[in-house]
Amino acid sequence: MKLAADFRTQARQALRGKWLMAVLAGLLAALLGGTTLKGPEIKFNFNPGAGVGRVSLNYVGRELASVGMDMDLRFSGWLVGAAVYLVATALVVVVLLFVVGSVVNVGYSKFNLDLVDGQEANISRLFGYFPWWKTAVVANLLQWVLILLWTLLFIIPGIVASYSYAMTGYILAEDPDLTASQAIQRSKEMMRGNRWRLFCLQLSFIGWIILCLFTFGIGNLFLNPYQTAADAAFYREISGTGGMERQV
Repeated sequence: MKLAADFRTQARQALRGKWLMAVLAGLLAALLGGTTLKGPEIKFNFNPGAGVGRVSLNYVGRELASVGMDMDLRFSGWLVGAAVYLVATALVVVVLLFVVGSVVNVGYSKFNLDLVDGQEANISRLFGYFPWWKTAVVANLLQWVLILLWTLLFIIPGIVASYSYAMTGYILAEDPDLTASQAIQRSKEMMRGNRWRLFCLQLSFIGWIILCLFTFGIGNLFLNPYQTAADAAFYREISGTGGMERQV
């Protein structure tokens, strides 16, 4: 049975000579919502002393839109109008990101599988699953709902559930004709007895994560491909598929 160090070694070997492409693919996947990142945020900034207020819509740390206003008698009307406008904009952004991100997530899984398989890994893989976009979206939504429901019971079941469904993207990347529920069920079966192993693999990067804190986020551009390649190697091991090729 392979250990965390074995998966990290396999990831480094897979990335040898391909770091730049892996960084670009990871960055593009993150911007499109295909990896874990902060969603749209609505921020309210008020300065009663100066008599001004400001409402802004932010995404990935950047301001997409903002509305400034004077805090006079018309303040409440401006506030309601600005809030409605930004909430509507945020909803549209969230829906688009969720759809595109769900598809890109599966494509990014395939990209990393190609890396660890020693196959040609192309950034175009990120967009190769749009013919199955409905399955990708439903699978992502089901995971989100199930994890939320388990988390409402208690935080630990929610964490366990997130690990149970962790292989869904890889499963769909190799067999996109599955239904969303079938892919999730396969992931649950595959992760039975392996959740702790995946946790240990992710925990083994803690030193690198701490170091990245001193790079103002730049280090994460290289750490994320390293982690995702190790996760793909982990999937290959527990799925028993080895370097089996499946063309999509």
